[in-house]
Amino acid sequence: MRILCTNDDGYSALGIEVLASAARALGSVTIVAPDREQSATSNSLTLHHPLRVHRAKDGALVVDGTPTDCVILAVNELMDERPDLCFSGINHGSNMGEDVLYSGTVAGAMEATVIGIPAIAVSYTGDAFEDLSAWEEIVTSVLRGIVERDHFPAGTLFNVNLPPIDPSQVKGIRITSLGKRRYSDSLTKAIDPSGREYFWIGGGEVSWTGAEDSDFTAIREGYVSVTPLHLDLTNYKLLEEIREWRLSL
Repeated sequence: MRILCTNDDGYSALGIEVLASAARALGSVTIVAPDREQSATSNSLTLHHPLRVHRAKDGALVVDGTPTDCVILAVNELMDERPDLCFSGINHGSNMGEDVLYSGTVAGAMEATVIGIPAIAVSYTGDAFEDLSAWEEIVTSVLRGIVERDHFPAGTLFNVNLPPIDPSQVKGIRITSLGKRRYSDSLTKAIDPSGREYFWIGGGEVSWTGAEDSDFTAIREGYVSVTPLHLDLTNYKLLEEIREWRLSL
């Protein structure tokens, strides 16, 4: 199998190195990744300047754009043949709940899904990123368990999160739904040395809610979380109700 690996932490991040190494147990790997961190870029495309590509010493193809840019270039120009699979990550940080709407890592897998390529996003929910190499065997097992099925669900990508514990302590895998997270005190307002006001988004405290099968619950209890995500955002349960509104001009 031909496998495309990308991420949003940049081509030099340890996470993509571990992911690519895990993926090589399943097929030949091509890395096409951003030249710098692109966290929280979601599905953004680079439209206002030309994209440039260079090959790194380790053979990775490096793009001065977003993860979505990387996948589009890889499939349409950079790879000799269309990839059979796309793996994105391993993200340095969690991608649970509403994070999937902002994540560049999930967006890379999502773009592959849009193109029709089976895709999996992988994230590590801890902060001991220097220890990611220890996860290679588990990541290979999870990837293999998903992609070696007879039928990969159409229009669907899988969002995998690894718990912040030693891999030897992982209890197993849970199939999960997206939880709901809320940030508090995540906006900082301050004054720069020139006396001008500025704002900084990020940080703060996070609280979680969700069903018993939610991703954050699985992670909290020491399991690998695997969440199937689909591209159709239509709320089908409300279609008939809203049609009864008889909206008109």
